[in-house]
Amino acid sequence: MSTPRPFLAANWKLNPTTLVEAVDLARAVAQTAGDRVGQVELALFPPFPWLLSVAGTLQAKGIGLGAQDCYWEPGGAYTGEVSAAMLSSLCEWVIVGHSERRQHFCETDETVNRKAAAALSAGLKVIICVGERAEQFDAGETETVVESQLRAALRGLDRDLIPGRVVVAYEPVWAIGTGRNADPGHAGRTMELAHTVVTSESGASVRMLYGGSVKGDNVASYVGLAACDGCLVGGASLDSEEFSRMIEAVVEVGA
Repeated sequence: MSTPRPFLAANWKLNPTTLVEAVDLARAVAQTAGDRVGQVELALFPPFPWLLSVAGTLQAKGIGLGAQDCYWEPGGAYTGEVSAAMLSSLCEWVIVGHSERRQHFCETDETVNRKAAAALSAGLKVIICVGERAEQFDAGETETVVESQLRAALRGLDRDLIPGRVVVAYEPVWAIGTGRNADPGHAGRTMELAHTVVTSESGASVRMLYGGSVKGDNVASYVGLAACDGCLVGGASLDSEEFSRMIEAVVEVGA
């Protein structure tokens, strides 16, 4: 199930505050990654205002660029939104369905599906996020929640585009930004379930990422799982030295 080149996706969330800081961080990541981009696939996901400048910084560095969200309509009277069509000239990736979007901005399975469809239609690659809340985890509902979210997200998507353009990220909500990362055994079983769901919905296999308090000292325990192809990294990706340690750890797993 795993790929020869693991994938680390750096979600900067609402950081950093200034353009100078964003460019400096992108430059530092590119410098520390160096020729290891041939062994690990990397992509940075900065806030919308920094996309153009970060794109220039990453030019010819072999590092991908993505947006943290998109809107499903290509244009119109939707103040404050950014469409997948607009992003397609700047990025190759977009994240949809991140738990923070679901929690703080009332996103539903239906809107996640519409965003994924729009992104694929615009030529973008998509990371679809799924994951259970703490009370759902405690109630033993992880598999039910993940399967439901994933089936809804994939509904009606072009089956021919799913294998090469869709990545699924399992990110248990209770592990995001809490320092409480999921047990690798639990993460592995959940990603295996996700593989089964994607195959049943599309007849294809896609890459799987784990996300949730991933750091340099635990990333190998996830990337080493048979069902895991990399990680969606949050806070640790804002520290170029820590992110460099993660890259090195992932390279060692694949060595």
